[in-house]
Amino acid sequence: MTQDTVVNITMATVWLILKVSAPMLLISLIVGLVVSVFQTVTSIQEQTLTFVPKFVAILLTLVLCGNWIMENVVAYMTELCQNFSMYIR
Repeated sequence: MTQDTVVNITMATVWLILKVSAPMLLISLIVGLVVSVFQTVTSIQEQTLTFVPKFVAILLTLVLCGNWIMENVVAYMTELCQNFSMYIR
């Protein structure tokens, strides 16, 4: 296995991680921003007010995007396993 192959596999893995984690991160960012604005306007400084909505939003995002995430991860792992004989040369 050459260095180029290792770099390509690493780049593909990092790209996959970024791609499948993006929906949860974006939803968490949006919900956190909305809750922060709400806390600023109402002067409520309760820590659970930020945690619970983010947790629920991320859970709903996982329910909605879970199939898509699994399809991407399975496709990537299938490709890695199919090309395994090329990698060990």
